[in-house]
Amino acid sequence: AYKRIDIIADKGSFKEQFGNIVSSDPLEFFDGKESYREKIKRTMEEKKLNEAVITGVCEIYGIPVEIAVMDFEFLGGSMGSVVGEKITRAIEYATKHKLPLIIFSASGGARMHEGILSLMQMAKTSSALREYKEKGGFYISVLTDPTTGGVTASFAMLGDVIISEPKALIGFAGPRVIEQTIREKLPEGFQRAEFVREHGFVDIVVHRKDLKNILYKLISIIYNKV
Repeated sequence: AYKRIDIIADKGSFKEQFGNIVSSDPLEFFDGKESYREKIKRTMEEKKLNEAVITGVCEIYGIPVEIAVMDFEFLGGSMGSVVGEKITRAIEYATKHKLPLIIFSASGGARMHEGILSLMQMAKTSSALREYKEKGGFYISVLTDPTTGGVTASFAMLGDVIISEPKALIGFAGPRVIEQTIREKLPEGFQRAEFVREHGFVDIVVHRKDLKNILYKLISIIYNKV
């Protein structure tokens, strides 16, 4: 996630926000090998991250932007209560300060260790985005590989502009689950970025090396910076 921030943010401009929020274990979840609390602690130590999303403010060619960047290496980028809270706070900050908002999604979906508390983050983030848009905010959603489950069913697909990286897997249920359900073979490239764009769910497929320039152009047009 930090590498992705380095790609799009002006050098030295990123200031992390809400990094002190960490997961608890509200359900005292145990998977037969370790508790959820132990899993979180171990993952934090191994990945050098506090959670599956990093939030903060940065500049893109001098334009201030609020960003949230998910990291799939932290428990599959799953959305629990802390991920939902950090994204919601980022949206609220962008609303208050009238900043463009960019969210990079990379997730397997809702975090099963938190049960209904993880599922409610779908509604919470979506509600915050509605208020942001009603107050004139401009939200760019960037889908990376993979973006699936509850993240796809909430904030990831609510962007004013939806961008995807090439060949990213984008969907709700996975292809194997769908094939087993409908008992049909799926088309070649199903749920990949290019297929999704052809069917109208993504606006642009952009290579990572071109992303900063594309983001700048979009923000410049909307905020009359050109």
